Order: sequence, then C-alpha cells, then structure tokens
Amino acid sequence: MVVLRTKLTDDERDMVNKLSGRLANLSRDDKLYDSYYEGSQRLKHIGLAVPEEFRIFELVANWPRMYVDEVARRQKVKSIYRPGAGKADPDLQEAFHANNLEAEVPILAKENMIFGRCFMTVGTNEDDPDHPLITVESPRQMSALVNQRRRRMDAAMRRYQEQDGTQVATLFLPDKTIQLTMSSNGWDIDAVGDDTGVDQHDLGKVPVVLFLNRRRLGKWHGTTEMADVIPLTDACARALTDLQYGVETVAIQKRFVIGVAKGDFVDKDGNPLPAWQSYFDALWATQKSAKDVTVGQLPGADLSNFHNTVKLYAELASSVTGLPFRYFGANTANPAAEGAIRADESRVVSNAEEKNAHLGVGLGWTLALYERFRTGNWPAPGEPVAVEWRDPATPTRAEEADAIQKLNGGTPVLSREGSWDEMGWDEPRKVRERAYFDAEARDPALEQFAADLNTQQNALVVNGNAPASGN
Repeated sequence: MVVLRTKLTDDERDMVNKLSGRLANLSRDDKLYDSYYEGSQRLKHIGLAVPEEFRIFELVANWPRMYVDEVARRQKVKSIYRPGAGKADPDLQEAFHANNLEAEVPILAKENMIFGRCFMTVGTNEDDPDHPLITVESPRQMSALVNQRRRRMDAAMRRYQEQDGTQVATLFLPDKTIQLTMSSNGWDIDAVGDDTGVDQHDLGKVPVVLFLNRRRLGKWHGTTEMADVIPLTDACARALTDLQYGVETVAIQKRFVIGVAKGDFVDKDGNPLPAWQSYFDALWATQKSAKDVTVGQLPGADLSNFHNTVKLYAELASSVTGLPFRYFGANTANPAAEGAIRADESRVVSNAEEKNAHLGVGLGWTLALYERFRTGNWPAPGEPVAVEWRDPATPTRAEEADAIQKLNGGTPVLSREGSWDEMGWDEPRKVRERAYFDAEARDPALEQFAADLNTQQNALVVNGNAPASGN
C-alpha cells in the first residue's frame, strides 16, 4: 500500500516529540555509563592530599568493563528450538546465521548490561526477501513508549546523524514504519523519488523488541549492571591516584647535603649546573673538608597502606559483583581445583543464567517477528521460540562425569547425541559428525557389489530378459 504524503499527522508528531524527549532524558546517564565502561571517566575529586594540578597522576582500574565482559562472555547461544521439537529448527538456525547473530548477540548482551536496556528490530530485507533483517540497535539512539496496562510497545524511534550532519530517524508504529528527516520545520517524512518513506506492513505490533537489565516493576528503562561497582571504582581510583602521587613525592629516598652553596655544583668547565641535574647526579663531590660538609639520605615512605586500601576495595567489588577475588589480581601459589573453581564462580554463573533466561525470551519474540515477515503468518499462540544456551560455568567436566558414572553403576547414561549436547556442540557440528559416522558405516566392497548387481539387472531389463520374481 502506497501512502503519498510528506508531513506527519498530529498523532505521529506527538509520538516523535515524546520519544525524542525520552531519549534526551536518558542521554546524560548513558554518556556517564559509556565512559565508565570505556575507562575514560574523570574523578570529581582526586583526594584531599593531592592538589588539583596533579590530575596527571589520575589512574583508573577498569572494574566495570571487566565485570560486564566476564558475564557477557558466558552468554553464548547454542541452538534455537520450536516448542516440542526434538532438534534445533533449521529455518530459525538459518535466520540466526543469515543475520550474523552469533556475533551480534554478545554485543546485545554487553549493551544491555552497560546501559540497562537494548533493542532489536526486524524489517524487510529488500536485497534478500527470504531473510528479513534482524538488527541490534544502540540504546543511545533509540527509545520506546510502553503501554503499562497491556505491557506492549505503542511506538519506538531510532534517531541518528548521517556523516554529512543530517539528522534522520525511523518511527516504528504497530502498522507502519516511517523514515524521517530533520528540516527547518522539524521532523518530516523522508520521501526520495519513488520511495515514499512509509512501509505499511500492517503487523499490528511494533517490530521492535525491548531488552531490560535488572528490570523493576513500573520502570521501562532498566538498570546498568555497573551500578554497584561504579562507586568502588571511583574510590579505588582515588587511592591509586594518591599512590601515584606518593610514589613521585615521598616514596623515593631523598638525599641532602649541608655546608655547600649552589655555586659549588659546576660542570667541568666551571659553569653552574641546574638544580635538578645536580640532584640526580650519581656522584656528589666537593673540595671542602668533611667537617664542613654533611651528606645524608632520608628513607622513602612505606606505601603499603595504599596497597591494603586497594585490596580492600577489590574485596568489596568482588562481593557486590559475584566475581571471584582472583579476578581482581589476588593470585595464589597453587591453582584452584575443579570443585573450588565451580564453587568460586557460582554467583557469576547464576547471574549469567538469569540473564540468559531474560535474553532468551526477547530473542524468541524477535524470531517470531522474523517468521511473520518471512512467511506472512505469526507462530502459533502460546508456543514461543525457545533458545538454548551454552553452559555458562567454566568447563570442569571430569569430576561431574566421574560422579554420574559411579552413581549409575558404571553403565552409560547418555546416547551419542546426548553426549554431544553435554559437550556443547552446536547444530552445524552435529550435522558434520553425523556425516562422518555415515561415511564410516559404509562398506566400499558391499557398495561396489550392489552397484554391479544393479547394473546387471538394468542390462537384463533393457534386453527384455527381466529376471523372474521368486516366491
């Protein structure tokens, strides 16, 4: 259906203004969270003992990024299933790979934890209609209006700037998607040539899926995963900055000389030396007698108190994030055993599993939209697409396998393909392995005999001497 117009209706313009305002309200916090993840934040106050001029010594331990990345690297999709299916769905797996979601889902997981929210959109693929486009959208460029009672999205908008400085946007509505551009009169429909700028898809739903991190009731913007570790990061940064300042000022041993004047420090030609060069010379010598000159050295300050303070902050960061303390640099002489590793990582593993469950629901909705664009039909009601994730725990299979085998009396408990599932193989790897087994099961001699026999029978049929069938 072609819509020939270039101006937004009053309702559409009202939606655009609300969505733009919501994006602007969140932009300040988004910028702050982005700086903490990148480690480029600046301390508001660098400490009572450090003058403001010494900000050059500012040092940040980037715990927020370490925390987010550690959880995100445990979020890996294994397979996509339809309800009740025994194997991964080939069409949905194809959608996953055609849209490069194996690389995009980790980005989705990170952005969701950094900003507390993220988006995925589904739309028509003009270059390949059989594979609609699934795109992960930046939360810094997108906002949504959610109907509180129905818990459904009324509208969403993606806003960004082209390289030439033009402000453009996309307005997603339940029955259409509108391309917008900023003009002197505000937002207008971006109609170029035969392209009207309006895609009347009549889905009845906004083709956008909102992902929220640490969602709270009544709130539709989520909470950054870094919220608890940000104050500790600032506190540690102040301690490290003070430590840097101390290293440069009081930690180095100080030398002193009494009984000489500035003019006594000269080069071989008798020219006076700069004060800093005189101080850092390896050897001091004077022609004056020892009773007239006193040379000494003051010990450097002990900075272990700063080390203990940083260690305390690391312990607190470990407690609020659930990351093992060894992730913060506390190494022991002996490596941890398998059981100790699993116990040490139990909280971060549980955190990853919980996030996988929430992300899986959103990915299921996204793939349902994909199927609607691809086939023209919605999946059956009450049958959401299921996402299977890889085990987020650090692989320590030997101890677990040994225990199961002993409890079962030494008999096998898994089928061949069940073992593959436990090993974390994805569907392409399983398909290759089945082909290998089929190749190994073939007998070349028997296949050659069967081929020769078929050739002889075909020759008899061609010559009119078909063999008589036996009783």
